[in-house]
Order: sequence, then C-alpha cells, then structure tokens
Amino acid sequence: MFTVAALYHFARVPDPAAVQGPLAEFCRAEGISGTLLLAPEGINGTVAGTEQAIAGLIARLRTLPGFAALEWKRSTATEQPFNRMKVRLKREIVTMGRPDVDPTAAVGHYVDPSEWNALISAPDVALIDTRNAYEVQIGTFAGAVDPQTETFSEFPAWWEANKDRFHNKRIAMFCTGGIRCEKSTNYLVQQGISDVFHLRGGILKYLEEVPQDQSLWQGECFVFDGRVSVGHGLIEGDHDLCHACRRPITEKDKTRPEYEAGVACHQCANQTTEDDKERFRERQRQIALARARGERHLGSL
Repeated sequence: MFTVAALYHFARVPDPAAVQGPLAEFCRAEGISGTLLLAPEGINGTVAGTEQAIAGLIARLRTLPGFAALEWKRSTATEQPFNRMKVRLKREIVTMGRPDVDPTAAVGHYVDPSEWNALISAPDVALIDTRNAYEVQIGTFAGAVDPQTETFSEFPAWWEANKDRFHNKRIAMFCTGGIRCEKSTNYLVQQGISDVFHLRGGILKYLEEVPQDQSLWQGECFVFDGRVSVGHGLIEGDHDLCHACRRPITEKDKTRPEYEAGVACHQCANQTTEDDKERFRERQRQIALARARGERHLGSL
C-alpha cells in the first residue's frame, strides 16, 4: 500500500532553482514518485511512496522558510500511481495567468467540510465548481454551476461574462484540493466580492471526512495520478484514463466504437490525425513490450 500526498502551500520562494535539486535528490533516494511544482509563489504537487518516506518529505518541506504551516491530504493506492519523480520549475504553481492575483494577500472565507453542506444548501448561495470540464463530468456537488472551462486560466473571463447571474448571492467555490480556490477567491475579492467562501481542503478533504450518507457529493472525484478517480473515504474509483487525451473514461466508454486502447476514445477520436493515432499505437506497443519484460514504460501512468 502506497501513501499518496496531495499538497500545496503559498509562500515566497526567492530561488526555486536552489530548492529543486536537493528536493528531487531526496525524493529519489526515498523512492518517492510523482510531481512537485516550484515557483516563486510556492509549491504544489502530488507524490506517493512509503508512509515513512512521505512523512520525511513533509517534514523536510516544512523546514523551508515560510512553509512551517504546510498542510497535506493523505490517501492510499494499492499500486504506485506514478512512474517517476519530477520536480519542475514553473511561473505559477497553479496557472491562472493573472500576476496581480496573490493568495497570500487575501482569500475567501474558509469553510470546513463539516459546515459545507449547510452553506451550499442556503438559498442565497451560488455554488461554483472551479475545476475543468472533464473533471466536473465524472462528479460534482449537487446544484453546482459548471463554468465548462478547459483550463483554469479561463476562469477570470468566465466570471466577467457571467457575474451578473450572481447578483445579491453569496459565492461558494470548490476544487480538488483547495489550491485553485486560493486564487479564484482572491480574484473575486479583488473584484469587490466580499461574501465569497471556499471548501477548506477541497473535495478530497470533504470525501475523507463527511460520511457518504450525509454527503451532497455526486459521482467520483478526478485525481491527477494513476488512480484516475476516488470516491467517499478516498477509496479508488472506477474510472480509467484515455491515454490519448488524458480524460477520464468508464468501462462502458470502452465498449464504444471510437475507443482504441491508448489511441482514442469518444472524446478525442475526432480531434487527432491518423499520424497522431499511429504514434499512439506505437507507444502502446512499447508499453506492452515493457510489461512483458516486467517493467513499467515511462509513457504509461
């Protein structure tokens, strides 16, 4: 059983490149796999390893200046959900494309999972899912507005085009682990919206803490690792991933005529060329050969 850690923290990192090398070296030495993003605004990522290795990583990250309060969300996986360890340098740890947005300056009001149901059930509250459309399609909260964005950077434009819909409403927003809401709520605060709230710890914390018989969550939650989705109690879900477009699919989707393992699904079959599909087929052949040798191919999850 592997311990999976989803984490982020906004704090000033004067020289991300100086942190990158030692952090990557530590993770590889401890057998940790996954991805960590470093930027001047902080750190974000999901990694997996033994319980002891993950505890060591969290302790190490908390020694960085400004990171003592770093929080993380724990779940488990029966198999290592990542193939390798990557520590990448980025301009932002979650891309919104708005340099003026600063979660360390101001964010919305945090709402604990135990209080979330009461808030979003109030008639004067508009509930907004800040995740991308392919994430929303496999699960969301009952009654949530889906902005149908393809990337998080589209959110500010969506808000500007739709803000009049929410006149005289309190705004509640949520995302997978909470990081996107740190930026989206800061953006709304900058727009003069004072009654803006967000789910502390995101969907993952809600699914961990709120019993299923009391839950307002419907479906599963997309996660960015080999598990693809999780449900209540953070149990691994039933979704798989189309390795061509990286969108979630079900077993039923695999019976559709557009589906070819690793090559296409009904969501992307018409979006790639025959040359693309042939490249994907070759990748699948290499993955199959690696499996036959008892190895994991880096092109697979």
